[in-house]
Amino acid sequence: MKIGIICAGDEELAPFLPLINECKIIEKSMLKFYAGKIDGLEVVALFSGVCKVNAAIASQLLIDTFGVDIIINSGTAGGMEPALEIFDTVISTEVCYHDVAPDILTEFHPWMNSVFFAAAPKLISLSKFAVDKLMPSGKVVWGRMVTGESFITDEGRQKIYDEFAPLTVDMETASIAHVCYVNAVPFISIRCVTDTAKHSGIDNFEENCAKASGIAKDITVALLSEIRKAW
Repeated sequence: MKIGIICAGDEELAPFLPLINECKIIEKSMLKFYAGKIDGLEVVALFSGVCKVNAAIASQLLIDTFGVDIIINSGTAGGMEPALEIFDTVISTEVCYHDVAPDILTEFHPWMNSVFFAAAPKLISLSKFAVDKLMPSGKVVWGRMVTGESFITDEGRQKIYDEFAPLTVDMETASIAHVCYVNAVPFISIRCVTDTAKHSGIDNFEENCAKASGIAKDITVALLSEIRKAW
């Protein structure tokens, strides 16, 4: 069993690096992959860089070059659901693009039944066991995430919420899920909120990113422990 861990940015990856034992760094396609073990489980972790294409490149490399069996996306997101506060965490049940025409995915490759990429049910179940044991700071909820090619502040926020009613928005998750879907690789995303409608903007993201990344890391590592015991 080998787990791929993708973070968008270096600050989101940083909390994982001290935990990787027997770590080897492999460079490919201008990315650095950190391969080793966390809690006895083989992992390959990296930050892909921001945006959909960068995340997709990293995901396909994890599958083709490193042979990962599962991909976990860990990091931060903007809160869309009004009840979410900064440092609450969302774990994906399904994800979609908010900036791709729906028929692109349903009428053409990969000929989906809907626009939503589902997280692996077993990973959702194990994540609930992990959270129950961990009791992290902030609340943890499960639900829909959306992804698009821009950082969402006030502009466009309401339109996205009206159309998709997501819990969070980010710039990578759906593309990672997309790659996992066409490769039949189980996937889940764990994202901690750095900014909300009440506290929006890049300044809030930058101020809260390190703490939020640590919270997402804690939940991800707790999930790894559950995977090692149950998968």
